[in-house]
Amino acid sequence: MNQHVHSSRYMDYVLAARFDQMERCYKMSMQSFLDLGYSWVIRTSHIEFIRPLQINDHFSVTTNISSFYSRGVNIDFKINRKDNDKLCSKGYLDCSLIDIKSGRSISIPEKIKKIYEI
Repeated sequence: MNQHVHSSRYMDYVLAARFDQMERCYKMSMQSFLDLGYSWVIRTSHIEFIRPLQINDHFSVTTNISSFYSRGVNIDFKINRKDNDKLCSKGYLDCSLIDIKSGRSISIPEKIKKIYEI
């Protein structure tokens, strides 16, 4: 309609990038968490739209853990256009680790913290 990417798609891009990074960089994929009976849920998300992504734009998504707390992590992200490296969007996620069976948040096990601390 407006020839730009709808705002709802940005979160899909961020989560896809995060899942890729978990597997590629930390060697602990989202599936690994599920196999252990854990999952991540987003408690808070914030996206600042700086300039629009057009339908045919190529872009990169960068994510990083900015901080840990006992039951979760804060993740920062940026989306940049590839042709000129201009920032299109930035934001953060506050994510909690949950036990799949109970659905309740749990403390992040030390062995997982060590894997994700770089």
